[in-house]
Amino acid sequence: MAMDMDLNLLRVFDALVAEGSVTGAAERLNLSIPATSRALGRLRRAMDDPIFVRAGRGLVPTPFALRAAPQVRSLLEGAQGLLIDRKNFEPAELERTFVIRINEGTAASLTPALVRRFAAEAPNAVIRCVGEGNEDVDSLRNGSIDLDIGADPLPSSDVCSEILYREGHVGLVSKSSPLARTAQPTLAQLCEHPHVSTSRRGRTHGPIDDALSAVGMRRRVIAVVASPVAAALMAADSDLVALVPERLARYFAARLDVAWFAVPTELPAVTIHQQWHGRLDHDPAHKWLREQVREASV
Repeated sequence: MAMDMDLNLLRVFDALVAEGSVTGAAERLNLSIPATSRALGRLRRAMDDPIFVRAGRGLVPTPFALRAAPQVRSLLEGAQGLLIDRKNFEPAELERTFVIRINEGTAASLTPALVRRFAAEAPNAVIRCVGEGNEDVDSLRNGSIDLDIGADPLPSSDVCSEILYREGHVGLVSKSSPLARTAQPTLAQLCEHPHVSTSRRGRTHGPIDDALSAVGMRRRVIAVVASPVAAALMAADSDLVALVPERLARYFAARLDVAWFAVPTELPAVTIHQQWHGRLDHDPAHKWLREQVREASV
């Protein structure tokens, strides 16, 4: 391998491995697509290897690139550690993009406060949220994800986890709905009302339905959407009721013409965690990130 390579080129290499496309890497690094393409050309010449070959609309790494990726990631993290004075870490001087894997519903209620904290304390840092879909440990290990925020713990000894909060589900309806004009809808009234349900896989029956079945009730689901945000927006503009996490209901009730109410039976609660790879446990910037997420979750 040629030695005429700087850290910026290695950052491009790392981003290309993580994103699988020039466009994705450019967005990750806040570079233009032409600049990222030129950097890929320099990488190929310096490493004397194609590094990435086209597969459909994306790029796949060569065997050499796959072998080099962990070493490049280690070099970049080592350089980051050298550049940050652990005792005198200043968020205001931080220039870093944090990639957070988070679902749409949690992001809607948590990230606005997180963005405000970033703007006040680390104006040059960037939050990049990516949706759930492949909740694996490898993305934390290889650094393509800095932080995972969600309800599903990742069972691995090298992943650190912290509970942010626990919340239940409530009913959300338009203020014009008959349920909004009832002081406290009964369970029978709730189940008789048409529902919009949430399932990433489009299922019409889930844990909430199991809980209702346990008390001899069944709700009338007439629509299924992929996220609680979509369910809340449908409820706001229709006669449907959505059963959504309480924080999301409070968030929309402050901004849309909707009302929320407690459900008169126990429904499954959700425990939201933040999770990260152990190698970042003592990284000053990452510790600061976790603190901001923790405070934004209060």
